[in-house]
Order: sequence, then structure tokens, then C-alpha cells
Amino acid sequence: MTVQALIESQVFTLINKGDTLQREITAPFCCDLLSIAMGKAPSGCGWVTVMGNVNTLAVAALTDTACVILAEGITPEDAVVKKAKEQSITVFQTEMSVFEAALTLYQMLHD
Repeated sequence: MTVQALIESQVFTLINKGDTLQREITAPFCCDLLSIAMGKAPSGCGWVTVMGNVNTLAVAALTDTACVILAEGITPEDAVVKKAKEQSITVFQTEMSVFEAALTLYQMLHD
């Protein structure tokens, strides 16, 4: 599944559309500790987290994630949205728990 297909599914609310829309999402990845995410997030993952700050975007860029999904109803601050636009990172939001969001993404990737 590509980032564009995930956008079109409207399963998650789009906060920012990045520029890698044809990028394949390889797997869901769940982690809220940025230092662990830096070393373990697989390239191309859909990163599900509750960490909605600019440091999350830095780690997403560093680890080459396909997109970030903010779970648990986390709303990013304006500075985060601005940084996502500057770095062309696709960011979604959902009211789902981290588990539910990751499971939903997993099921979509394996249908």
C-alpha cells in the first residue's frame, strides 16, 4: 500500500501531505521512546505514536519512515504541522489507540 492509497482510504485524518505519496508502506511500527525509534524504526514504516512534537519529525526523517500516524487523539501543535510541511512528511491523526491504529494499518497492508 502506498502513502497515497492510505490517504485515499480516509481511515486516518490527514494532517499534512508529504511529497512521497507513491512510497510503499512496509509495516506498522509502534514506539513512543524516540531514542528507541531512532535505532529500530524500519525504513518505509508507518510509525504509530503519541509523540506529536517536532522531535518526532526529526526521527521520522532520520529513519526514513513513510508516514507518521498520531494516535490517541493527539493533536500536533502548529509548529509541528509547519515543520512537517517544511520536511514534506506525511502526518495522520486518529482517535484510535496505538494498538488499534497499528492493527488497522497491518490489516490494510495484508489485504
